[in-house]
Amino acid sequence: MSETIDGTHDDGGSQSTAASRLLLTTNIWSDAPSPPPVPKPAASPAPPPDSITQAPPVQAPPATAEAVTALAPVAPAPANSDPWPPRKISLALQGGGTFAAFTWGVLERLLEEPSIEFDSISGASAGAINALLLAGGLAEGGREAARNRLNRFWLRLMHEASFRSLMLIGGFSPAGSSVAFGPTLRSGQFDPFDLDPLRQALSRDINFAALRDTRCPRRCPKLLIAATRIRDGQQQIFGNEAVTADVALASTCPPLVHCAVEIDGEAYWDGGFGGNPPLIKLAQQSTTADLLLVQVTPTRDNYVPITLAAIDRRLDQIAANAALNAEIAAIEWARSHTAPALRLSRIAAEDSIEGLAQRSSTDLGRGFIRLLHRSGREAAERWLGQAANTGVSQAMRGRAAEPALA
Repeated sequence: MSETIDGTHDDGGSQSTAASRLLLTTNIWSDAPSPPPVPKPAASPAPPPDSITQAPPVQAPPATAEAVTALAPVAPAPANSDPWPPRKISLALQGGGTFAAFTWGVLERLLEEPSIEFDSISGASAGAINALLLAGGLAEGGREAARNRLNRFWLRLMHEASFRSLMLIGGFSPAGSSVAFGPTLRSGQFDPFDLDPLRQALSRDINFAALRDTRCPRRCPKLLIAATRIRDGQQQIFGNEAVTADVALASTCPPLVHCAVEIDGEAYWDGGFGGNPPLIKLAQQSTTADLLLVQVTPTRDNYVPITLAAIDRRLDQIAANAALNAEIAAIEWARSHTAPALRLSRIAAEDSIEGLAQRSSTDLGRGFIRLLHRSGREAAERWLGQAANTGVSQAMRGRAAEPALA
């Protein structure tokens, strides 16, 4: 049976943070008036404008990691009061077809930091595949195994560059698929193949039994894999005990290209419709206050699209980020009202790759995949080099060797 996660993650009863408990018990959509603000202590005079840290103007958008909660009204904390990078983080991995190769680079760099522990991981569509590859590798062989799983999957995807490759990472968007293949390619009318080859492809790199095995000597991160329930349009979250190859396929299922994936009598489509990726549930389930969102779908576009394909592409980008933006706003509200310890950071692909909004999420070109992977590593390096509370970049450490992408 699929598992709908509801409630805080109780890993022994005492490990859930105050932030996660407060976030869970607070109705962020309540119409009740907010409590009166706590009187602030006498503040020191504001520094002159020149002393405020801000990014220097550059020609191209800087490739920086963005602290999402920086604008939330919270009590000031002592400088460097928390260790950085955090000792334990939870990851929210967005889907976006081949753009998710950026996440591959981010995860690979994070795995090279032995001091960072992964608590919980949420994902939808291609983000779910990255989450499963990471968690499965950690459960079976630790960091090196997780790194190898990610490398093997993405290198095979890049070299195969097939229709099946795009199906595995949700590369066909709801609007874009009809433009690319025409009105005759519809679920129920034409299926290029059934689900068996896709299951087999996923099973080559993901040991689903290891994700569910509570007796595994290595702790598997808590998983929150999203799919969209067709019957009522609600988001369904599958936890470790319920994760199977069909759950992964449901999370990446494009409605206009492939038939719905049925699990326990319910039909599902791509998880990106309900939340890409799930963020509030991740905060509720985490035993750490540090959340890192890896966002691969562009939010900004300097051009007004005029062709049908360009309009569809931009509509897909807006739709993919709409639910996420709402969840980010909810997290910020909770942080400023009930969970000040919660810390949400964001690494966005569009901050590292100029013109990403004009690129296609079905592009499996080797040069493009290499660019995404390399940019993800560099963005994670910058995030690791930030100061804990101010987000000011420190000197970058030496760059580790990258895998061969020939």
